[in-house]
Amino acid sequence: MIYCKKYQFRILSKLFIAPLFFVYLLSSAPVAKAQTANVPASMYEQATEVSGTVIQYGQDIQAIKEFYWPYHLDPNQEYQDKDPVFFSPEQRKRLVEVNNDYLKQLDQIDFNSISVYGKVDYILLKKKIQFELDYLQKQEQKYSSIKQYIPFADSIYFLEKERRRGASVNGQQVANTLNTVLKELKSESAQFSKLQSLDMPLAITAHDAVIGLKSRLKNFYDFYNGYDPMFTWWAPAPYGALDSALDAYSNQVIKKGKLHTMQKADTSGIVGVPIGREELINQLNVEMIPYTPEELIKLANKEFAWCNKEVLKASQEMGYGNDWKKALEQVKNSYVEAGKQPELIVSIYNRSLDFIKARDLITIPPLADETWGMIMMSPQRQLVNPFFTGGKEISISYPTNSMQEDNKLMSMRGNNPDFSTATVQHELIPGHNLQYFMDSRYKPYRQDFATPFNIEGWAVYWELLLYDKGFAQTPEQRLGMLFWRMHRCARIIFSLNYHLGNWTPQQCINFLVDSVGHEKANAEGEVRRSFQGDYSPLYQVAYLVGALQFMSLKHELVDSGKMTYKQFHDAVMKENLIPVEMIRATLTGAPLSKDFKTNWRFYDFNK
Repeated sequence: MIYCKKYQFRILSKLFIAPLFFVYLLSSAPVAKAQTANVPASMYEQATEVSGTVIQYGQDIQAIKEFYWPYHLDPNQEYQDKDPVFFSPEQRKRLVEVNNDYLKQLDQIDFNSISVYGKVDYILLKKKIQFELDYLQKQEQKYSSIKQYIPFADSIYFLEKERRRGASVNGQQVANTLNTVLKELKSESAQFSKLQSLDMPLAITAHDAVIGLKSRLKNFYDFYNGYDPMFTWWAPAPYGALDSALDAYSNQVIKKGKLHTMQKADTSGIVGVPIGREELINQLNVEMIPYTPEELIKLANKEFAWCNKEVLKASQEMGYGNDWKKALEQVKNSYVEAGKQPELIVSIYNRSLDFIKARDLITIPPLADETWGMIMMSPQRQLVNPFFTGGKEISISYPTNSMQEDNKLMSMRGNNPDFSTATVQHELIPGHNLQYFMDSRYKPYRQDFATPFNIEGWAVYWELLLYDKGFAQTPEQRLGMLFWRMHRCARIIFSLNYHLGNWTPQQCINFLVDSVGHEKANAEGEVRRSFQGDYSPLYQVAYLVGALQFMSLKHELVDSGKMTYKQFHDAVMKENLIPVEMIRATLTGAPLSKDFKTNWRFYDFNK
């Protein structure tokens, strides 16, 4: 799994600048046919007719967020995206206006005259804007629902607004304003205490809004205090009192939150909020997956059945007959001694790289091979990430001296050499590390179009491909690779059944233990991460479904003889982390329209 919040690569903005000159040569809209008729496809590796608009959109949105967000003034704090609930009404209004303005700009482009690469950018940018507008509308509705609990908000927003342009202030008047806000806050706090409860999502929204106000007030105060003599004379005492009161009120608000969930009661201690079938379908459409949740569960069960047959073959070769769990126990107990895991990782990496190079499957830049790093995962993070993760570096999950003995053993068993046979290249090359390397160099402006169905799908695709090509040399290694393949099937089954309201977290845990063979602690960590972390409800679905999209595209282009493996894989790497259906359009010439809707049925249920 790639270690990144909400599955998006956060690429430094300076990486976007490299291709700008060529971008702007191509990005004048509307575009005439003559401008692109003789442009070779290779020239679109870095830019398209629409990429300049994509870059401008990203920078304009970033400018609005940074200008209206108080933390941007701190030169030592890199700006990070925040949930729009922190945004002021003024900020949301400007974001809506800018998004709508870019929709109008897109409307001016002659869609039929541009290359397929430009059409892909057009479709993805339009989809992104429509998603953002929908999201902002929902956030505005949430804010309207809690506005009654922060009647003092406009006064603080006004102070921060004046500060942005360094308005001259009267210290005594500021003190009076702060004292007035404090009185309003105390009055509202007294009224709020009479509420029995508040729906948890609203409580979180109100809490975050109060914390946002506290941050804006601090930004205002820090700007003038110590610099403006009269402000420094009058403001510190009322500011300190108000700052403390906002802290107390934010805690009061969150304590009133009561989680209303359709999740059935169980003994797991894991609490989440199933989103339901309608929202699952909405999110699948956003991710360009034209299947219902029920169809995806059927897909996963079909793949699981294939895995079960392969598992029994390996178990029989190992001498355990049909008792595959005993065979799996042997595999788990093959773990290396403490302190030897990094050495094992390097050994598997070198073997997989030799295997891939010998078959000329993909171009591996020497610098990518040279510069991947390795770190050790903390015991705290292993509670929700029981297996190693990757990206720019590989983070090794293995026991430390501070862990309980039983947890140490489960960590070692869950990260044994045969399990790792499938996942080292998943995290490094040609998986997440190569993604990180290539996506920062080819069309990096597409970073905001990233989807886990590409990010995780690509890494799992290599697990499937290497298995098919015989990378596993022993039945133990095959069983180790199949364990992960069953795990990907199980993720679809348990996560969708949970969000459909069919399963409890404990049923999900039991399914992973009984049907896949997980260690209990690892299964609990997997389920906890799925339903309590910063992951999309579809994140766990994306691994195998995305891999099967790539496998289908490979069948269409490589198995048919239209491209070699290297040509196919290199071409995919140069399109960045966009939906696989859009990569298919660039490689096959599948028809695209301005109002494109997902339609690629990539899985054959009859095979």
